[in-house]
Order: sequence, then C-alpha cells, then structure tokens
Amino acid sequence: MRTLSELTAVLPTLNAAATLGQTLEVLAGGLAGVVVADGGSTDGTAATAIAAGAHLLIAPRGRGSQIAAGTGVVTTPWMLVLHADTRPGAGWHDAAEAFMADPANARRAGYFRFALDDPAPQARRLERMVAWRCRWLGLPYGDQGLLISRDFLAELGGYRSIPIMEDVDLVRRIGRGRLVALEPPFITSATRWREQGWWRRSARNLACLALWFAGLPPSRIARLYAGRR
Repeated sequence: MRTLSELTAVLPTLNAAATLGQTLEVLAGGLAGVVVADGGSTDGTAATAIAAGAHLLIAPRGRGSQIAAGTGVVTTPWMLVLHADTRPGAGWHDAAEAFMADPANARRAGYFRFALDDPAPQARRLERMVAWRCRWLGLPYGDQGLLISRDFLAELGGYRSIPIMEDVDLVRRIGRGRLVALEPPFITSATRWREQGWWRRSARNLACLALWFAGLPPSRIARLYAGRR
C-alpha cells in the first residue's frame, strides 16, 4: 500500500506570496515534504515557504529550470508537481494514494481536474474547454498537478530547463496513452483571468500552444507571453 509519506510536492514560485500560503496549508500533513523552487522572488514568498516548513530552493528563473531543480532534490519514490496558485481539492489524498498503489502506474502519470475559484459562467466554460483538451488531445497543464514516479520522470529525461511550455513538453514525452485523469479538482486562482480578461488570457494561452507546436523556441514564446501579461 502506497501512502503520502512516499510523496514530495514540488512548486515553482516567483512572487507568489499571495497564494502560496493557502496551497502549502492544504498540502500540510502526510506528505514526505514540500520543495519550493523559487526563481528570485522579491515579495514574501521565501518567508512564507520557510514558515510553512517547506524546503526552499533558489533556482535559475524560469518555470522549467525551477521545476528541474526542485525535482532534482526529491528522494521519495513519487512526486507531485503543481503551481503555487493551485490548491488540491477534496479527495485528492485518496486519489493519489490509489494511483501510486497500482503497479501499472509506475510508468504513467496522473493529473487532476482543472477548476477555478470563481463562480462566473466564464470559469465553467473554461473548465469544460480544459476537460475537452485533456480528453481528446492529451494535454493537461501544470495547474492541474502532475503525479509521477521519480524513476519514470528520470526515464523521460526529466523537466527541461525551458522558460515556458515545460508542462506541454513533458506530457508530450509521456504520451497520451500513459496519462491518467484523476477526478478530484485542483483549484487555481482566477485572478489573472479576471485582471486580463477571460477571452484575452485564454486566447493568449492558445496562441502560445500553437506557436510551440509550430516549432517556435520556448525563449521566443516566453518573451511574447511576458509582453502580453
């Protein structure tokens, strides 16, 4: 029987103090530990991580570089990679333990259901669009969490040190047939959608995905992404 004591959570952060505390509070208890891989925050992110008992790791800025550094120090058999503005929802403990306990999942990865913390109809529409993308294209994103064994991640070559699209890059190497949808929600802050506009932010994210598939280097996509935030 696998338990959460065999699982370490890894979170890349950059000025994430507004949401990190709540995520760490949900993760507290049962896990072997939490690694916060910070890219040089200038707010209270580091203090929040330390106060929560997380292992704070300073890493080269860029989500891929930070996750690569964070997963590189994990010693448990399993890890959960998630964003600092995403908190696991009800039932995730049981789902994670059941996934880890199945020997067939040693060379698979699990991801959770995308949800937003906003009652707006736009949020429900976006959740349905993400569910469609995952079901038919096999493309869960990092804000849904990724549950994966350390050995399988190593076999895949780990996270690549790229500034953006590191989640898409990895799930494409995993392959649609080795991705397993887990029902509990992972609830992401909708702040950026509210601030930037539901349609505008979604269109921007879709454009980044299209550019990645078109072969544009992640560094170029990252510059376009930052310019439109």
